[in-house]
Amino acid sequence: MRAETQSHVETIRKTLKLLGQRMDKETAPHRLEEFNTMIENPDLWNDPVKAQKLMRERQALMDALSTYTMIDSGLRDNVGLIELGEAEGDTEIVADAEASLKELLEVARAKELEALLDGEADGNDTFLEVNAGAGGTESCDWANMLARMYVRWAEKKGYKVELQSMSDGEEAGIKSAAYKISGKNAYGWLKSESGVHRLVRISPYDSAARRHTSFSSVWVYPVVDDNIEIEIAPNDIRIDTYRSSGAGGQHVNTTDSAVRITHIPTNIVVTSSMKSQHQNREIAMNALKSRLYQLELDKRNAAINAAHESKGDAGWGNQIRSYVLQPYQMVKDLRTNVETSDTQGVLDGDLDKFMAATLAMDVAGKSRAEANAED
Repeated sequence: MRAETQSHVETIRKTLKLLGQRMDKETAPHRLEEFNTMIENPDLWNDPVKAQKLMRERQALMDALSTYTMIDSGLRDNVGLIELGEAEGDTEIVADAEASLKELLEVARAKELEALLDGEADGNDTFLEVNAGAGGTESCDWANMLARMYVRWAEKKGYKVELQSMSDGEEAGIKSAAYKISGKNAYGWLKSESGVHRLVRISPYDSAARRHTSFSSVWVYPVVDDNIEIEIAPNDIRIDTYRSSGAGGQHVNTTDSAVRITHIPTNIVVTSSMKSQHQNREIAMNALKSRLYQLELDKRNAAINAAHESKGDAGWGNQIRSYVLQPYQMVKDLRTNVETSDTQGVLDGDLDKFMAATLAMDVAGKSRAEANAED
């Protein structure tokens, strides 16, 4: 077997090992039998929420078992064909099997990434906020570039993107923007993007063409679904309305429809300004619930999410990624050391390599933490 083909085989075997660990392959068939017994209970749908949760868990386990079996069978079949072809000197059989292995490798890589998205809220829709940091007009422009980057990434994924609020910069760009991004595993993919993003470039706003460093922060938190209950006491919030720009742009068609909600105990502030006042109030309240849920998730997973919790102000330290456009071109993630010189591709939404590496790092960190806890 050629070295490249052997490498493909080993990579697929590693993926199978990971998939088996994530679903606990040894107990999976028994758990599926238990699920099947429970759904046959005629009283199950007396509690629709519980029933739907059970059905989702059952389907997820069935999908995991099916994926594992498909990859395992494909690997065995193609390795067998290669060995048979080599023994009989049939190069055509070997070539066909090697091509099939390459295709199986791509499937295995995709399934491995999906398996990493098994956190409590990974499957949820998500809110994403971008805020300009230190640097004035340059940082506002950088915040606008980041917002565009994430919208392009989401559109490539086939996700639905809804603008929740936006504050224009004084000269260019934006001071802040908030989006709701809806689609399978939206939060799971984007959660690793929370932090400070640093840009180095020759500023188009500097007549002397000097190099500038700018910072903007990104904050990602899951949309709270019906299965997660978050109670907010009326006395714990302050609701303000203020004037917002209409469809005509900045300072045009202003109304008093924008809503700002402040959660007094945590000082969390959320806004919505793109709809009617009633809709904005509902949107802002949902965003507040999601922020509070994210806060609870961070507390429970402090060891894993330490970098997110301590990201601080967008200006000094706490950067998760650097984007250098001049004097050379490089985007580098400072947590995983993954880097690329295709800066335009990244700014156009090619972010999966960074997200996947951080997901894998978080899973490894979680496994070490669990092992230490057992010790």
